[in-house]
Amino acid sequence: MILHIEPVEQARPRATRYGRSIRVYDPPKVSKYKKELYRLAKELYRGDRADGAIEVEISFYRPLQKSLSKIERSRRLSGEHRPTVKPDLDNYIKSTLDALNGILWTDDARIVDLHAHKYYSDDPHIEITVTEL
Repeated sequence: MILHIEPVEQARPRATRYGRSIRVYDPPKVSKYKKELYRLAKELYRGDRADGAIEVEISFYRPLQKSLSKIERSRRLSGEHRPTVKPDLDNYIKSTLDALNGILWTDDARIVDLHAHKYYSDDPHIEITVTEL
């Protein structure tokens, strides 16, 4: 499945005092991303939710920086140079898997194998494949 949305990394949760307790919440950028990704996936996916052990392969295509030479731009688009800068791959994974709970699988605890990749692209998006084991 290809989801045409720019990947957003899971940021540290924010906290606020709420009476005598503390309320923890996602930053607005992450919250917006999760809601939009959930909506997109729900729109595109018509199958049943995976309820057993699953394997997930996920590729994150992030945008290129604006100021690159033509040579460096072509290297990044071809995959010769891959993103080794922040945000970290695990932060992309966390926000994305959380957003897809209840659509592609019943719970992300069902994922027993996970393969993830970061690439550059002119068209930022996410490609995800789910295989029931």
